[in-house]
Amino acid sequence: MFQRIRFLLNLSKADNIARRYFFTNGFDGALTMLGLLMGFYASENVPIRTVISACMGAAIALCISGLSSAYISESEERKKELADLENALVDDLSDTDFSRAMKWTSIWIALVNGFAPFLISLFIILPLWMAQFGVSLFLPPLELAIASALSVIFLLGIFLGKATGSFWLATGLRALLIAVVTCLVILFLEF
Repeated sequence: MFQRIRFLLNLSKADNIARRYFFTNGFDGALTMLGLLMGFYASENVPIRTVISACMGAAIALCISGLSSAYISESEERKKELADLENALVDDLSDTDFSRAMKWTSIWIALVNGFAPFLISLFIILPLWMAQFGVSLFLPPLELAIASALSVIFLLGIFLGKATGSFWLATGLRALLIAVVTCLVILFLEF
């Protein structure tokens, strides 16, 4: 079954689309977590439990938004693509591998788009959970979570650079620069 799904996803070139969605929504998730964490950092003395709850709420919302928006938009795009091809061929393609590939592509892209920001968010706030459960950390948990967010954003930039054949360090540093500017704007506006 998995081989068949893999074939259908290759037929529709879903991996290229999913990679873009992974970066885009993963980056959104990481930057959202960074923004929340910086807001809490600037507010000072916010209980860890409150920070975790707010971050989890945002992570769940990003996941549901990513799943639903990508599925709706991609399935409609795939239906149109299939209808255009059927009109060009003057044939019904509803019971073909191409039709099945269009359906699986929408599902795959929705899963990537929804779970990328969710899983990245969970990783970023892991230090907060560890502190909540009494694990001793080498930095305060909020600062460690901020460092995790910055690291993830840098790694996402590297991922994009390697996937597209660009200079990976430049794309990683560009993503990190965006994150640092975001931190500075938040700190400046919190005065």
